[in-house]
Amino acid sequence: MSVGMVILAGGVGKRMHQKTPKQFLLLGGKPIIIHVLENIEKVDEIEKVVICSPKEHIEQMKQLIFNHNIQKNIICVEGGKTRQESTYIGVKNLKGCDSIIVHEAVRPFVSDKEFKSMINSKEENAIYGIDIPFTVLEGSEYIEKNLERNKLINVQLPQKFNGEKLLLAHEKADKEGKHFTEDASLFYHYYPDDKIKIMEGSLYNIKITTPVDLISCEQIYKEYIVGRK
Repeated sequence: MSVGMVILAGGVGKRMHQKTPKQFLLLGGKPIIIHVLENIEKVDEIEKVVICSPKEHIEQMKQLIFNHNIQKNIICVEGGKTRQESTYIGVKNLKGCDSIIVHEAVRPFVSDKEFKSMINSKEENAIYGIDIPFTVLEGSEYIEKNLERNKLINVQLPQKFNGEKLLLAHEKADKEGKHFTEDASLFYHYYPDDKIKIMEGSLYNIKITTPVDLISCEQIYKEYIVGRK
């Protein structure tokens, strides 16, 4: 079975209030995306990686990969205007892969063991997720609906899908002009009868989006990464 991976690295740093895109910001002394790449470097099952990046940062990305001696088969391509467009571009560049993993450049704490566990799972489609420890209600200006918390999950990445079906789902969404916030909801919309396994995620699997996230992750890095070495 051939396995490919899409890494979404299209952030431009708006919510971080930085000129530098967040995937290039330092965490524990190295760029955030390098933490991700160093972990997948250990995963032999992943044969090809496509990094979707803003056009103006592709050369910077290539230079980082070279400087940190990442040997994995990686290509850097220009991403789209949205997350969904970028994923679609990445998936098209992995056409022919039996299984495709989708991950984000700013989720640095997913270990190689977690990638391997997902890849080697007997389930064809799978995501990581954790319980939501707070109440969620539906509404805008006023409360409109109660939601059952025990049936809700906090969706995380990485996510794994049948490669051919993921590509077809993106093609359909593109033609129909439908928009989704991540790929599990997109895949489920077009293949509701295909089971998507929810694997137990981790509280450490934080997506770095805001300055507060980066501060929290520095502490996590010291305790969770450095502390376990």
